[in-house]
Amino acid sequence: MNDELLEQYILNHIDDEGDYLRQVNRQTHVRMLKPRMCSGHLQGRILKMLCQLVQPRYILELGTFSGYSALCMAESLANDPLAELHTIDIDDELEEFTSGIFENSEYADKIHFHIGDAMDIIPTIDRMFDVVFIDANKRIYSEYYDLIFDKVRSGGLIIADNTLWDGKVVQDPLPRDAQSRGILSFNDKIAADERVEKVILPLRDGMTLIRKK
Repeated sequence: MNDELLEQYILNHIDDEGDYLRQVNRQTHVRMLKPRMCSGHLQGRILKMLCQLVQPRYILELGTFSGYSALCMAESLANDPLAELHTIDIDDELEEFTSGIFENSEYADKIHFHIGDAMDIIPTIDRMFDVVFIDANKRIYSEYYDLIFDKVRSGGLIIADNTLWDGKVVQDPLPRDAQSRGILSFNDKIAADERVEKVILPLRDGMTLIRKK
């Protein structure tokens, strides 16, 4: 089976990503060094639908990159004038590019873009979140999880990206491969956590859905 043909078939049979997101995706591929980090059409529509099912008022994202995933999740906030999406990235070199993406979007008034270490910034945000999307430093996914858990309401959804990590989760990590070891530790932690329901979707690089009981 041709994976590219199958992927194109899927994209032809789901909701369109829209002109602005298409433009963001193109700019990401033209101007960013690692454009593969952009969520893209399929994952973006999944993030939007998951958020709509939860009907969130407050969303937290760890790892902004070019802003594509934040914009997709912000679509679920459109009808709530009090809704907010907080997104955090440690790379200050992204600030000008990604701030412009948000400011020119229809969700500019709902998105709060923070530059800095998420471990420092999260405790300063006085919100209980309905959805949290973790897509930042793979080495410390477990630390992120511990930090945000009490800030997620019961019934809330935590989404973790890249949890299959190019298939490295079924291999012995190299001694210096801290990212793979971080993902493995996180996956084991979630599997053992009886406070949540969880499932791993084999989408792109793996996406784990975690529902707080």
